[in-house]
Amino acid sequence: MWRLLIFLLLISAVAFGVTWFVDNPGEVDVTWRGMEYDFSLTVALGAVLGVAIALGAVWSFFRFVLRAPSLVALASRMRRREKGFNALTRGLVAVGSGDGRAAQKHASEARKLLGQEPVAKFLQAQAAQLNGDRAAATAAFNEMLEHPETHALGLRGLHLEARRAGDHEAALDYAQRANAHAPLPWAAQAVLDDQAQHADWNAALATVESNAAKKLIDRPTANRWRAVLKTALAEEAAERDPKTALALANEALALAPGLVPAAALAGKLLGAASDYRKASKVLETAYKETPHPDLAAAYLRVRLGDSTGDRLARAKALARVVPFDPESQMTIARAAIEARDLKTARQALAPFLRGDAGQPRPTVRMCLLVAEIEELEENPGAVREWLNRAARAPRDRAWVAEGVISDHWAPVTPAGVIDGFVWKTPDERLTAVAPPAAAPPPVPLPPTTSELPPPPAPPAPPPAAAPAPVVRAAEVEAPVEPAPAEEAPRPPAAPAPSASDNVVMLPSAAPDDPGPPRAQIRSGYRFFASD
Repeated sequence: MWRLLIFLLLISAVAFGVTWFVDNPGEVDVTWRGMEYDFSLTVALGAVLGVAIALGAVWSFFRFVLRAPSLVALASRMRRREKGFNALTRGLVAVGSGDGRAAQKHASEARKLLGQEPVAKFLQAQAAQLNGDRAAATAAFNEMLEHPETHALGLRGLHLEARRAGDHEAALDYAQRANAHAPLPWAAQAVLDDQAQHADWNAALATVESNAAKKLIDRPTANRWRAVLKTALAEEAAERDPKTALALANEALALAPGLVPAAALAGKLLGAASDYRKASKVLETAYKETPHPDLAAAYLRVRLGDSTGDRLARAKALARVVPFDPESQMTIARAAIEARDLKTARQALAPFLRGDAGQPRPTVRMCLLVAEIEELEENPGAVREWLNRAARAPRDRAWVAEGVISDHWAPVTPAGVIDGFVWKTPDERLTAVAPPAAAPPPVPLPPTTSELPPPPAPPAPPPAAAPAPVVRAAEVEAPVEPAPAEEAPRPPAAPAPSASDNVVMLPSAAPDDPGPPRAQIRSGYRFFASD
């Protein structure tokens, strides 16, 4: 709009000037070498303008002639630069497509044409990495450190190369230098991971605070990591300084209310301080969000002097918080077994054993609980059956991270990632890839050594004390000199271990705290584990 107004004003001024000259004619007298020349004002102005244009053209020509060498050099440089950037473009495309030979060729061409151009150095480093030439890549990244524009990029490349070479100290040094040079997310995270992997919780907490202040991590993530690190500090201080540990656990719960290890530790410490009401409230709140055996164990033993009947009553109260979760029913079953209320224990597990609609299959821990019930009722055959089912049952939930299955929570994973462990059911893919043809059909586990019948003599009947009537009948009906396929059936062999047996982790006694294990169940489990 303003440009249009200015243009109209200029046109009006020119038109006014022309009109003024027309309305006010004049003459110009020029005397040149004794001759007098008369011109109108308009002709004189036109002549002056023509002479000015001619002089400008002559000056431009002579100026072009004088600048011709520099213009030729400039044009040559521009063509060379254009070729360099074209080679740079082709090299980056080759790197992206994984063509190492073409990337190296275009990188050399770009470096030759562009010289010290930072992007050319970057392409050279990328091509060297693609071809596995770590020495050339490291040299290229070191050259980048000499220029402010590529200093951070060079440190990033050297950090990655040091990590690939297994030199973690050098990688940490590059990350610290980059973090001191500028607030970069990757550098701050590398420093934090190293501190967490070395269990330097105070330094890691300070780094989280610094990264949050620099806006390198978002607020929810920063609060979660603060809670995890404070929980780690609380676990370390629980034995020597319970008050400090309780304060740290409460701070962690304020930042992450559903953090299971913080809630379990706070409940135990509050119970030890005789604050039973607050301890129960903390544990119930966390259990409602994540039903976990650690929370259940802490809830049942808030008061250390409670009888087994009191603990069973508390288990039923906790189950009302999340009534349909399997963990609630297993908590009731465990407390009922300790109280020798086997009927209540069976009723708690009955929906899962019957396979009611909407209920999952019995897990390993459920099968072991049923085996313990059968052992208390002196049913050795049923005990073996449930131990066998436990070997094939779905896994219980556990702390899982990076392919690692753990019964206990840890603030960092083996690779140093903070808050990497997740409470979930382990992946069953390892079971699926086991070769089905090579695996024998599932058969019951053999009885323990104390339950096996003595070897029968051919002319004499088998001993009367044999616990398996079916085995005894087979031995009576067998011929005196049977063929190898018709011999008396021997105790079936345990299933051959598959790939899943290497990762199946039967739950430890810590979450449920079942007390001293039964001899018969323990013996059967040892046999399966050693198989």
